[in-house]
Amino acid sequence: MTPAAFLDWSIYATFVMVMLSLAIAFIRLAKGPTLADRVVALDMMTMSIIAVCGVVAVATGVFAMLDVALVLALVGFLATVALARYAERRDLRQNGDSE
Repeated sequence: MTPAAFLDWSIYATFVMVMLSLAIAFIRLAKGPTLADRVVALDMMTMSIIAVCGVVAVATGVFAMLDVALVLALVGFLATVALARYAERRDLRQNGDSE
């Protein structure tokens, strides 16, 4: 097997695995019984999309996709922090505590 053929096969296998992880995370996002499950699933979906951007950059040679991946990582981090803060405040309100 030539190195180019091995790289093509590896890229294809990576796409399949990342899409599978994206589908599993989407199922958890739809079914998740708690808000925490949904937040973790959303974070997993963000990481899967970042992985897709990285694989596309390697497959096509368009390394601007790495910039897109970096921006997605930053936005995903901020979204996770915001949702965690929202969940914390919601729990405090439900317990009757005030901060």
